[in-house]
Amino acid sequence: MTKLLAVTPIPLFLLAAALLEAGGDALLRKALSGQAGAERLFLLVAGTAVLLAYGTILNQAPLEFGRVVGLYVAILFVVWQAITYFAFGTLPTLPILCGGALIVAGGLLMTYWKPQ
Repeated sequence: MTKLLAVTPIPLFLLAAALLEAGGDALLRKALSGQAGAERLFLLVAGTAVLLAYGTILNQAPLEFGRVVGLYVAILFVVWQAITYFAFGTLPTLPILCGGALIVAGGLLMTYWKPQ
């Protein structure tokens, strides 16, 4: 698996990590908010497995995470909003969109601006 991580483009790797992090959290949130019985247990186990996969993959990545953390936060914000919409039916408000634009702009600046 480490070889696969080594050849994966960094933005694609970060997108996969963000999907696992936000998706695992969404599964746990669903499990803890009103589910009962076998469905709750399934969601808890699934969320735990997804978050374990996220942590494992992120910590095996052949990259200096501090160098790409800005891009990761920007991608995570976008993924989080998409999952919030599709899993919970909640549209982002104007303040979330404005703040998110700043998060994305900041992430891109941190990652791609190379001072001379």
